[in-house]
Amino acid sequence: MRGSHRHRTSVARTGLLATVCLAAVVAGCAGPTHPAGEKAAPAASAAPPAADGGVARPRVAPPVLPGLARQEEETTSEAAARQETAARAVLETVHRWGLEQSPLKAPPRPATKPELRAVTGVKLRDGLPPVVYRVPTDEKVVFLTVDDGAEKDPEFNRMAEELGIPLSAFVSDYLARDNYGYFRDLHAQGVEINNHTINHLNLKIHDYNTQHDEICRQQDQLEQQIGVRPRLFRPPYGEYNDDTLRAAASCGIEGVPMWNEEAFPDHMEYRYDDQKLHPGDIILTHFRGIDIWKASMPDLLRKVVSEVTAQGFALARLDDYL
Repeated sequence: MRGSHRHRTSVARTGLLATVCLAAVVAGCAGPTHPAGEKAAPAASAAPPAADGGVARPRVAPPVLPGLARQEEETTSEAAARQETAARAVLETVHRWGLEQSPLKAPPRPATKPELRAVTGVKLRDGLPPVVYRVPTDEKVVFLTVDDGAEKDPEFNRMAEELGIPLSAFVSDYLARDNYGYFRDLHAQGVEINNHTINHLNLKIHDYNTQHDEICRQQDQLEQQIGVRPRLFRPPYGEYNDDTLRAAASCGIEGVPMWNEEAFPDHMEYRYDDQKLHPGDIILTHFRGIDIWKASMPDLLRKVVSEVTAQGFALARLDDYL
């Protein structure tokens, strides 16, 4: 009697175990069994072992959460709204500075600067810094350069910064020395402050020692005042000779950019007969105000940007190319 009871209990346990195993197999949580001592060959689609040594579970696609598509649509909508808000802000800035359309954006700075060869717009002499009127590039970019330093209009700085207008400055000490802080502020905006001599002399009519003093002393002054020793130098009035270039090279000058156009608040003057911009052209203008031009520095910048944009060009940073 007692043995019969044990037999019925064993059968019941066996049945219960079989039921549990069957449920596990149906649920996908159990694999095939194998004789003791043998290992099953891994299935082709099996997941790799778990990092902690436990049993790896099959990779399962993440569930699609209710409302996920709606959330993605809302995210896209929010991004579009942000872009529209940013575009409106840019347009408001453009109109506030009196421009009819946004300046064209320059391409990213070149990974390597263009190779200078003896072509139209580039003059090379062995051992001397290159003299460049036009940077060799096929990109529709031109370069704005501002000379001297007499007028120090903070509105000009603000306009250039808010519109994202790149430019390069060439500063003479006798005009800048009363307020180098103005040019430090420009430099903090990304404007390179380059060499335009101490006293703005016509170097071509002076001897080598005078030229050396004018150029190299301004190198020292700008390094002290701005914190960076210039790489570029422009001779006053565009007048130079071999002594000028030798003196410049002796104190670290690597390039001598000239210009093909000169900008004024009411017009542009072109060097060439076609009276238009070309890729790589360098534009000259000056730090001057209403006492000379009867117009402000923002008036000047407005004219330059409008003219450059109308011809399908973007302003780029000269120091990135030369």
